[in-house]
Amino acid sequence: MTDPTSLPNFPPSPDEHPLRGRVLDVLIDQGLNPDIDSDGDVAFTVQDQQLFIRCTEGDFQIMRVFGQWAIGDAIPADPLLRLQTCNDITLQLNIVKTGIANGTLVVTGEHVVTPESDLTALVGVTIQLVLAGVQMWHERILGGGEGDGPASGQPAPDGDPA
Repeated sequence: MTDPTSLPNFPPSPDEHPLRGRVLDVLIDQGLNPDIDSDGDVAFTVQDQQLFIRCTEGDFQIMRVFGQWAIGDAIPADPLLRLQTCNDITLQLNIVKTGIANGTLVVTGEHVVTPESDLTALVGVTIQLVLAGVQMWHERILGGGEGDGPASGQPAPDGDPA
């Protein structure tokens, strides 16, 4: 008799979670080795960054690409500055939203997905937008990027007004 713990862990049937099945196929085709985590999210690593895709099934299928990043000691500790920077990035970028949750930077990109949606393009573009949002947040809060100054309106390090 075969030990049941030695059997491979197969993902659920695509009929059970059609959008998640499509997302898994896209990520596998891109060589990203996705896995389903304990929350039911699709987890994968791209450019050495851990990202997730949460698929909401129902009358509307919604795909949320997101990641979470610990905020390092080099980042100003002012919570208002952190949130203002999130607001600036969210207002500047399409699709991407940034926020702070329990001292962690969260960057997301969301889409309503139809059966006709080009999921390969949506996944690829959204991954890049999420990663760009993380980079922009760090640049902005540290005084670089568009406007040169941190989101608080303080002068940039070179003394020019933001």
